[in-house]
Order: sequence, then structure tokens, then C-alpha cells
Amino acid sequence: MRLEIKNFNGNLADKMRSAGYHYDGQDPKSGEMRFYKSLSSGLYPRFHIYCLFDKAKKMLAVNLHLDQKAPVYEGAAAHSGEYEGEVVSREAERLKADLLPRPPMASSEPLI
Repeated sequence: MRLEIKNFNGNLADKMRSAGYHYDGQDPKSGEMRFYKSLSSGLYPRFHIYCLFDKAKKMLAVNLHLDQKAPVYEGAAAHSGEYEGEVVSREAERLKADLLPRPPMASSEPLI
């Protein structure tokens, strides 16, 4: 599932960490930052994310999928990933809420 977060600001690694994700390195070919979030005590199943930030447009492109299990063949990148569905959609909405810029909180105190 692909998400686009406009007007993204802040530190991506910090925001992803606060959303429960772990840094998984940077793709050497595309430059995308990778993050994952395990759904059990093991490594799989897990949400896996590739992020690319366009500084000029202040836009964050996020590709999210759910890895059900590790690749079967050594050296293979293929896995049983889910890119759509209810579980992925719910996580995308939760992640979007965590990454969207928040307006400043209004103070109930008078400014004098």
C-alpha cells in the first residue's frame, strides 16, 4: 500500500520509532529507508516499510506491506507479502495519523 504524506517535517527515524518501527537500513539502489514492526515475538509476521523523502516537495512516500514469512530460498527477495487488505489498511491509517503534521495545541491560558 502506498501512502503520500504531504508537508512532512521532523526526523523520520524518530517518528517511525515512536510509531513502533525499527530501522532496517537503507536500500543501496533506491536510497529508500527501510523499517519493520514485528507482530509477534519472532521476526515474522511483520509490517515492512520503504520510505523516500522528497525534500523539495516536503513529501514522504511510504510503501507498506505485511511480510507473512521469510523468503524461502536463500538469496531470494521474494516472500509472501500482502500489499492490500484490512490489516494493511488499518496499519496504514494508524501510521498516517502518526506521521501527519499536527497543528500546534491551543493554550487555555491567556497570553498576557
